[in-house]
Amino acid sequence: MMTLYCIDDVVSYLDRYLDVRSVPDDERSLNGLQVENSGRFSRVGAAVDACQASIDAAVASGVSLLLVHHGLFWGGIEPLTGRHGRRVRALHSGDVALYSAHLPLDCHREVGNNWLLARRLGLLDAEPFGTERGAAVGVIGNRAVAREDLALDLEREVGTPPTVIPGGPRRVTRVAIVTGAGASFLAQARDAGADTLVTGEAPHHAALDAEEWGINLLLGGHYATEAVGVKALAAHVAVRFRVDWEFIDHPTGL
Repeated sequence: MMTLYCIDDVVSYLDRYLDVRSVPDDERSLNGLQVENSGRFSRVGAAVDACQASIDAAVASGVSLLLVHHGLFWGGIEPLTGRHGRRVRALHSGDVALYSAHLPLDCHREVGNNWLLARRLGLLDAEPFGTERGAAVGVIGNRAVAREDLALDLEREVGTPPTVIPGGPRRVTRVAIVTGAGASFLAQARDAGADTLVTGEAPHHAALDAEEWGINLLLGGHYATEAVGVKALAAHVAVRFRVDWEFIDHPTGL
């Protein structure tokens, strides 16, 4: 017989599994349960962003718990009016609980964006990399491969062809990974001996930094590189609590 769980059981499990109270993060991330529902738990949804389109799709699909990487409060404290109010009203009317995990998901060893990509890209001797607020959020490891082949592997994993800034050697040997807006870790990658940094997006000046520091920069897309973790987390929860799950895809193209 299927065991029935209330939403509090799942939230408590996620808080422990992701260690959300111990991983330092931007206060706007507000990791953990952001919006509660009536207490039911029957179906899991995963989305990169808590935007209106993702929330509406979750409601339409009968999702009772929506897991996101970017929660409701990245714009800071906002009144419950306008689009912010519409998002919250849609969650409440659809009886959908919202759970957000930002850096705790990035750096998680099992379902985190960076560790998952490191394994899928074949990095050996992987170890933590990239300090943010006193915590290592990325991964660095070894792989001897042609730069273009690594780019093809990244495309296969995230579903979009990466932009390649060929600042480093054509033959890659040491790769750092920080998904999303991780180009700010380029200097740390240089200091750690990496010849390549895999991330999502970068500002204009990062291309010049990569060129002058002799580092390849592979940009797989902010959205695409950070869809990896929420999918894995939702699949993990679905197995743990024996429910169905789905990925709610709303790409930005960035």
